[in-house]
Amino acid sequence: MLLTVRDIEVGMNGWGVALRLTGVGFFVGGFILLGVLAGLWLDSKLNTSPVLVLVGLFLGLIVAFYGVYQMVLPLMGNKQNKENS
Repeated sequence: MLLTVRDIEVGMNGWGVALRLTGVGFFVGGFILLGVLAGLWLDSKLNTSPVLVLVGLFLGLIVAFYGVYQMVLPLMGNKQNKENS
């Protein structure tokens, strides 16, 4: 059985999707953690105990979910293109 270029592209596309979705979890966790740690550090310097931790948390959440949206958007576009063809 011969593999065609199309077969290889389909297999690589599946791995690309899997790797992208795996990275989403690390991306979300990383930005939330960065926001909280930055808030803790600033709170310790400015003596504004819980305020900047909460600001860092919310900023981390916003950046994380915007990044997830940007990562998943091409995957949704590929699915719609396959349905139209």
